[in-house]
Amino acid sequence: MTTLNNEISPADAGIDPARLARLNAHFERYVDDGRLPGFHFVVARHGKVAHQHRYGMRDLESALPVEADTIYRIYSMTKPITSIALMMLVEEGKLQLNDPVSKFIPSFGDSRVWRGGSVVKPFTEPVTETMLVWHLLTHTSGLTYGFLYQSPVDDLYRRAGYEWGIPRGATLADACDAWASLPLLFQPGTEWNYSVATDV
Repeated sequence: MTTLNNEISPADAGIDPARLARLNAHFERYVDDGRLPGFHFVVARHGKVAHQHRYGMRDLESALPVEADTIYRIYSMTKPITSIALMMLVEEGKLQLNDPVSKFIPSFGDSRVWRGGSVVKPFTEPVTETMLVWHLLTHTSGLTYGFLYQSPVDDLYRRAGYEWGIPRGATLADACDAWASLPLLFQPGTEWNYSVATDV
């Protein structure tokens, strides 16, 4: 694993070292107060690392300190990273926020929306609002997660093998086609629901 090294001094990066010291102390208090076990943060400017600070434990039970190569479980923090990457593609003109999702994943062109019934015999209706890229970014696409246990559509995701995102052995393309074959929870753009939208 590669570790980060400082490449430029804070002063050369135009960053006040006194402010960085206050930042260090601020996050150390989170550890000292028991709100975080440990952390490692990096400040970079123009692609060059100017400062980094780590403090606390990576494993409380074993009293192992945070190291430069500590691996963190970041869960849904991949969503903003993916969203930034998508916005970079928008800046490059490779897609637009108002593009239909089906332009890139044709299986979403035949989506239907849950209206009632049961998971064995669902009653659905055709989509009246086209799912757009920006719906994916804002969790207003009508997609869901199987693990939410809030609606019959969540149950359909679980029955299809998609309780926790993409199952082992399935590709993202497989998952997108499977999700497109399941009913949407609502017409795109009409409601909000935490979902697999960023995966799509």
